[in-house]
Amino acid sequence: MLTKLTGGRIYDPAHQIDGKIMDIYIRDGRIVERPRADEAIDTEYDIRGKVVMAGAIDMHTHIGGGKVNIARTMLPEDHRGDPVAHNEVCRSGCGHAVPSTLTTGYRYAEMGYTAGFEPALLPVNARQSHLEMADTPIIDKGGYAMIGSDDYFLRMLAAKKDQNAINDYVAWILQASQCIGLKVVNPGGISAFKFNQRWLDVDEQHVHYQITPREILKTLSRAVYELGIAKPLHVHGNNLGVPGNVGTTLKTMDTVEGYPLHLTHIQFHSYGAEGDRKFSSGAAAIAEALNKNKNISADVGQILFGQTVTASGDNMRQFANAGLGSPRKSVIMDIECDAGCGIVPFKYKDENFVNALQWAIGLEIFLLSEDPWRIFLTTDHPNGAPFTTYPHLIRLLMDKNFRNEAFASLNLDAQAMSTLTSIDREYSLYEIAIMTRAGAAKLVGLHDRGHLGIGGAADITVYTDDPDREKMFTTPDYVFKDGELVVRNGKVVKVTWGATHVTRPEFDRSIEKDLKQYFDKYHTMNMENFKVNENEIADGGRGKIIVQEAKGRREKTV
Repeated sequence: MLTKLTGGRIYDPAHQIDGKIMDIYIRDGRIVERPRADEAIDTEYDIRGKVVMAGAIDMHTHIGGGKVNIARTMLPEDHRGDPVAHNEVCRSGCGHAVPSTLTTGYRYAEMGYTAGFEPALLPVNARQSHLEMADTPIIDKGGYAMIGSDDYFLRMLAAKKDQNAINDYVAWILQASQCIGLKVVNPGGISAFKFNQRWLDVDEQHVHYQITPREILKTLSRAVYELGIAKPLHVHGNNLGVPGNVGTTLKTMDTVEGYPLHLTHIQFHSYGAEGDRKFSSGAAAIAEALNKNKNISADVGQILFGQTVTASGDNMRQFANAGLGSPRKSVIMDIECDAGCGIVPFKYKDENFVNALQWAIGLEIFLLSEDPWRIFLTTDHPNGAPFTTYPHLIRLLMDKNFRNEAFASLNLDAQAMSTLTSIDREYSLYEIAIMTRAGAAKLVGLHDRGHLGIGGAADITVYTDDPDREKMFTTPDYVFKDGELVVRNGKVVKVTWGATHVTRPEFDRSIEKDLKQYFDKYHTMNMENFKVNENEIADGGRGKIIVQEAKGRREKTV
């Protein structure tokens, strides 16, 4: 079956196409070359005058895992306050800050998104995470395996194991947990919290293992690079949310000594300690460092005002924040030999000094960062705001007048601490397509997604151009997933099941001898049950697994 999209205005940064009028042809879920003149078109969509981009990719969104499910369970008011949406196509579901799995897939697709990646998948909890993601329809999924505070790894570092041994363990974790990337949260800090440390900076030693976050970051970033994994090490830095943590973030950039590194929800790590309230913007220093260090990328983790819930593996920082919960409840938990998590509901308010300045800091980072290929649009869903606020965030970035009007309604003391109104930059459609499509696909290693080139997956979003960018990006005219029309006029018309993306770097199988002994001694789960197999992910016809190739062992050339 051959489908033609006729006359759209194409934004495809992966091929340097900036608003060119073109036709797109689709066959068997792929974008294909123009057919012969005598070949019949089965279905044609006249999209002349409309904006066409690849399906959007959220490279950091908490959509599967224990902490997400805890957040759903502890916030019944979030579900009661959200209308139950269902029709002859969609099954019922609800939730605003943490929507159900089904609702998550529907709402992403209805905004033009065709992929989302869970950024903190605990290997010990990988099976449950994958089962949740498998229950999320339409969009492609994948996870970043979270290590760096797990006991086995910290023991390896403390024992001065060589880099090859570390690399083998990282590769084993990725295969066992069926993930596409590696994540570290508060390096060493989650473990240090268990030993009653309440703070851990980059060069401060863990009281038990006598190692520093610097050692953890350098070792893991090198492992990811040498294994040939496309996705750089995904780093939630130390001292999240702490005034003055901008210094920690700048030091974190230096720890990897030139290896690729991705700093996630960097807005929460960009705070100074100036002014009467000892809280200020460090955005200028962070943006300057990002512009200078080409090996570093970041997503922003923009906060937007309203009710949400913070759900993080960083139990050290969530314990400190528990008293700020709104409503006042929280869950802080330990996970055996692995990590932990903390869930704290939160309501961001524009009249609150700290919240207002957080909002401004995120936008300052967006607007001062020069390279849209290395800065990514996220709210750290649901921590900064639900992912459904993305169209509003896009309008803030593209419309200076709208941004300034929103700024004028903020807490006055926060306004005095921000330079946001002096920044004239407005993002273009081409730059938005980089941040949310081409750049995200390149960062994660999705070679056939995020672009509209021949042979690419036919994940395509069509919008009606509108000066109100929030309206435009909220309701696409059409969304195609693997060539099938799944959304028309902002509503799901067909439910499909996306793929799970993984990577499988090679490793020395002899590592499992020591791992089995460790599991038998310390875990309540045996090593074989720790592993997730393919059938568990793709069971029941819900999607398939796509293996993104690791480039193999490589020496440092950066």
